[in-house]
Amino acid sequence: MTAGTGQTLVVTSGIENVRELVARTRYVVFGFDGPICQLFSGPSAAALARARLDRLTEPDLRAVLTEEERDPADPYRVLTAVAGRHPGGEALARLDAWLTGTELEAVRTAMPTAYADPLIHTWAALGARLAVATGTSARAVTSYLDARGLTPRFAPYIFGRAPHPGTSASRPAALERALSAMGAEPDISLMIGAAPEDHAAAHRAGVRFLGYARHPARARTLREAGVPARCVTDSLEPLLRTLREPS
Repeated sequence: MTAGTGQTLVVTSGIENVRELVARTRYVVFGFDGPICQLFSGPSAAALARARLDRLTEPDLRAVLTEEERDPADPYRVLTAVAGRHPGGEALARLDAWLTGTELEAVRTAMPTAYADPLIHTWAALGARLAVATGTSARAVTSYLDARGLTPRFAPYIFGRAPHPGTSASRPAALERALSAMGAEPDISLMIGAAPEDHAAAHRAGVRFLGYARHPARARTLREAGVPARCVTDSLEPLLRTLREPS
């Protein structure tokens, strides 16, 4: 097990490790899609696939995208690409508005991640300061948190995709804004994320990272991005159970 700035602590190899992780953590930054909920699940996932294919073939985007970027598999990647080459452009604004709309629609059918709600309530009740840092629109995040009664546990530390995406649209920027706003010290901070970009953001900010991967394919993606297998968990239950243990 390792500890210290920029290193990852293990929660899946033994209860002692979970206890140390919890004991060292005073600031927790959650990613959104994955650690808190499954944003695009069930019918919303299929609807998004159809909608983004239509959107990415519209003339205004076809004119600014490369052939590779027209792959509809990841609209967030497309948004980043357009933001990098055409910051402040009309195509970028339209794409961001469309993506925000699909996220807000998806919130209505998003599935809560197992153990996430009680983990959030328990950690906050024990005095930890919590934040959200994500590439998802802050409007969609707040909509979901409001519906679940979770907003008071995070507010005002909810940092999502910037209203006008550009350099501040990235996960590193969102995480850094969250840490700065909370006055968080890296050595006692933890990010729980589900994407390689979350891990990269945590590494850049010098905070520990826990990868959440509900499915083996997601775990494999994290490992391929450099997250050690022992630093990926398929359940938040060990954290919750440890927090609830008598001290």
